[in-house]
Parts: sequence; C-alpha cells; structure tokens
Amino acid sequence: MDLFEYQARDLFEKHGVPVLGGRVAETPEEALSAAQELGGGTVVVKAQVKTGGRGKAGGVKLAKSPEDARAKAEEILGLDIKGHTTEKVMIAEGADIAEEYYFSILLDRANRSYLAMCSKEGGVEIETLAKERPEALAKVDVNPLTGIDDAKAAEIASEAGFDGEDAKKVAEVFKQLWTVYAEEDATLVEVNPLVKTGDGKIIALDGKITLDDNASFRHEDHEELRDISAEDPLELKAKKLDLNYVKLDGEVGVIGNGAGLVMSTLDVVAYAGEEHGGVKPANFLDIGGGASAEVMANGLDVILGDDQVKSVFVNVFGGITACDAVANGIVKALEILGDTASKPLVVRLDGNNVDEGRKILDDANHPLVTLTDTMDGGADKAAELAASR
Repeated sequence: MDLFEYQARDLFEKHGVPVLGGRVAETPEEALSAAQELGGGTVVVKAQVKTGGRGKAGGVKLAKSPEDARAKAEEILGLDIKGHTTEKVMIAEGADIAEEYYFSILLDRANRSYLAMCSKEGGVEIETLAKERPEALAKVDVNPLTGIDDAKAAEIASEAGFDGEDAKKVAEVFKQLWTVYAEEDATLVEVNPLVKTGDGKIIALDGKITLDDNASFRHEDHEELRDISAEDPLELKAKKLDLNYVKLDGEVGVIGNGAGLVMSTLDVVAYAGEEHGGVKPANFLDIGGGASAEVMANGLDVILGDDQVKSVFVNVFGGITACDAVANGIVKALEILGDTASKPLVVRLDGNNVDEGRKILDDANHPLVTLTDTMDGGADKAAELAASR
C-alpha cells in the first residue's frame, strides 16, 4: 500500500524522524486555517497524489500568507496530475534549505535483502540521476538481521560522500528512517529531498512509504491509512472476496491455481497474443488450492466485471484439488452467474482426475466453454476469441 506524503510525514514524526509541521486540507478554507495554525508565515501547498512529477504539473506552490495558501489550494485542488485527481493538499511549513540530499531503503528482491541508497544530490528524479550519473548514488546492502545500526549508518554516509559533522547528523536520521522501515513493515521508505537547513539541521522534507500488505495482520492501524477512492474497484472487490487478484491492461482474463502456474499462463497468453493483434492478459488471479463453485464464481465475477476482458482462460493443474472438483466448480459458477456470464471461457485441465473433469464439462455442454488439451493451445484459443470480439 502506497501512502500519501502527509501520511508518510506522520509516520516519520511518530518514529522521531525530524520533519516540519504539516496539515491536510480538502478545501481552500481548510488550507487557510492550516496555514494560520502553522504560524501564518510562508508555507508550501502540495498536492497529495500517489505519483511523481507534482512540481512540474503545478501541484506544488509556495504561499506567503494564509490568504495566499487558500488561493494556491484553490488552484491545486481538482488538478489532474498524471491521471490522479488532487482531492487533498498538504500545507507544510517553509524551510530554509541549504542543501538537498536523497535517501531510501527498499526491498532488494533479487538479492533477498535490503538496499539503502543515498546521494548528496537530492531534489531531482532519482531514476535520471542513477542513469546519467550512477557514481553520484551510493548503494549499500543492509543485512535484514542487523538493519541500519551505528556502523551501517556511518558506512552509508561515507559511501555517499558525507564527512565531519554532516556525516554524524545524517547517520542519525538514517537510523531513525530504518526504524520506520522495520517497525511499520515497509517495502520502501524514501526521502527526496532530505535537507540540511541554514542552521545545520537535517530534516525529511518529502517522504514516500510503501507498506507490505502481507504484514497488515500485525498493524490494525494501517487500515486507517488506506485510501479506498484511489484503489482500483476490481482489486478492491477481489480483496473483499479474499482473492489473489491483480488487474492488468489486457483483454484475456486469466484464472489458475497456484501463483507459479498463473505467472506462466500470463507469459503464454502474452506470447500467443502476438499472433492475434497484440492481445494481452487482463489480470492475475490465483484461486489457490480450492476451486469450489463459490471461489470460481467469485473469480469469474471479478474478471467478467472488467470491461476490457473479451475472453477468459481457466488453466488448472489438478493436485490436492482434483480436476473433477474444478470442473464442478466451473459448471456451478456459471449457473450462479447466469446471464452475467457472457464472455467465452477456454478451459484447460490437467493432472489429478483430469478425465473425469473433462467429462463433466463435456456433459454440461455450456455454450461459453471451450475445452483444450494443452496450455499453449488454450492460450492461443483465448487470444483468438478475444481478438475476434
């Protein structure tokens, strides 16, 4: 779950990371009140959207008075930034910025570890810096068992080119940001910029946090941070139905049992789609070990609710759950859905009780269902059907 900047700021403050005062406003009048609460001086009005490039899009403006903050908020609220509509702004205290840095901690999936990145050149798009001047971005491995302790914080500061008193100050903030990362079960904590003020203080000026949904059972308070309006409605519906679903930008709905099989199915569908006008998979949906009528009906209901979907490929390998149980689930699911099921289904069954499963589908003889023997053949048929609709 990605957080808004103001939510990241609040978590930083909770764990002792130095931040400036900030308030959230949903109306120009609230922006005026927020600016007054922050002392009535210069503030920054910042669009709260979960995407980058706010400044270039006009979503970050300096305001020199509460009345000016109200006017700037009026300009920003409702602004479209890369497809995200601004519904809130953060009114943040102004800072006397002497230098801007960059710092992040992220999950390094390839190495099954954590990675800290730091640069003395913050306030810019880090992707551009990493590509054009990689030597300016320090990358330091972080052991998950020890995290960022005194020694690791000093190492990161040194690798990034800090020395003297500055190195000691930023190292202390690195440790505090690690506390946020570890105690909140995050997969990303990023500060850009981390600034040094005119009086030598180190402050996290703009934060980004991604929380690990797999750890949500440890953090009941995280549910309060979720922004329902910003979530894809189909993914939200699937979550309520306890389905492992991710929406993609394609035309062939995919259902499988087991994450590995579903991932392979996505690849096969994408490859087959190249022969049918560039058709692509529309989703990832893993029904897991159980393929009851209810689970299958819920899965099909979510997928068929996607207007982009033109056909569905059900690819199941019978193991713990036998193919005949899957077949019964499909037949009953179609009965449950009735007229709402109006798109063709291509079904490939293999494994435990495959013959029985295929016979059940043959006997049902549903007009929407096409049986195939192979994964490649099923993907090709599903892509063909999607391209023809």
